[in-house]
Amino acid sequence: QVGLVESGGGMVQAGGSLRLSCAASGTILSSSAMSWYRQAPGKRRELVALISSGGSTNYADSVKGRFTISRDNAKNMVYLQMNILKPEDTAIYYCKYIDAFQSTWGQGTQVTVAS
Repeated sequence: QVGLVESGGGMVQAGGSLRLSCAASGTILSSSAMSWYRQAPGKRRELVALISSGGSTNYADSVKGRFTISRDNAKNMVYLQMNILKPEDTAIYYCKYIDAFQSTWGQGTQVTVAS
């Protein structure tokens, strides 16, 4: 089983930046994909960004040009650099691990953007 622990959330003013980190433990397959989702109060959980095993990335339209996902396979880490944050980015952010055999969620980290 893979375990995920997110960190780096907090409160920031609009226009500011935060960097989220996700530490993975357990048997990490080199063919795995990692992603960040978020869920705002009263809304469905949505995909924010995904990075494949080969480093290809995809982003939600709402964060393109502002957020950057990256991974360090040697450290089993994935990051989400969030710039030019907006109040509508306020949500709990979750890390997700996916391979051919399992998918695992982290516990989430709260991001609050004040206007």
